Parts: sequence; C-alpha cells; structure tokens
Amino acid sequence: MSAAAEVLRVVREWVGKAENDLRTATHTLKLHPGCPTDTVCFHAQQCVEKYVKALLVLRSIPFPKTHDLSVLTRTLPESWQPDLTPEQVRRLTDYATITRYPGDYEPVTVEEARAAIKIARKVRKHVRGLLPSLKSRRRRLS
Repeated sequence: MSAAAEVLRVVREWVGKAENDLRTATHTLKLHPGCPTDTVCFHAQQCVEKYVKALLVLRSIPFPKTHDLSVLTRTLPESWQPDLTPEQVRRLTDYATITRYPGDYEPVTVEEARAAIKIARKVRKHVRGLLPSLKSRRRRLS
C-alpha cells in the first residue's frame, strides 16, 4: 500500500469513528425523559475531536494525545480551522474532560446537548468539505 493510500485509510478510520460518535449523540438525545445529556455532549465533542484529527492525519501533522480542542484546532493551518468561538471550543472540551466525571458543576441541559450536536454537525460539514472523496470497497463515507 502506498503512503498516500495508507494516509487515506487512516483518515477513513477517524471519519468512521467520528460518525459513530455523532450517531450515538443523536440517538441518545431521543431518550426522553431522562436523556443522559452529559453523554450526548461527550459524544458530540468526540465527533468534533475525531474530525479534526482526520484533517491532521490528512495533512501529516503530528498531534498530541489530548481532548483539548483548542490545542488540536490551533495545530491545523488557519484556513482549515473550523469556525468555532473560543467559548464553543472550551465548552466542548469540558464535555470530554470535566462533565464526564462526577463533580461540582451545573447539570448539562437538553438545550446544551442540542447545541453540542449542532456544532458537531457544523464541524462535520466543514471537515468533509476539505477531505478528498473517501471511497472504500465497503461503503462510501461522503
């Protein structure tokens, strides 16, 4: 397998994992009443993180093992960075690093969970616009 083909294989894997997280967040949000909103937000953050990492792999940019979206997005060339506010980046990162565990913080609301999914879909659209067509023998991911 050529180096370029290997890069695209790994990018496809990141995209597949990102899609699984978005699917999980979306379906979990439908569990009314008692939807685990923190779980929805965690998976929305994971979707964003994995899409950003797919871009980093595509550009052959090494990245640290972190959930911090500010670190990951700043690692991308500026023109490839998703259009997120610093508050959105901070909040999404909190969903992966703080609200995942017991602690003294406000519960995540359904509105926040919906907003997190909306952001994940926005990042998904942005990243997919930058990725080459990702065809595989098993399925098409675009």
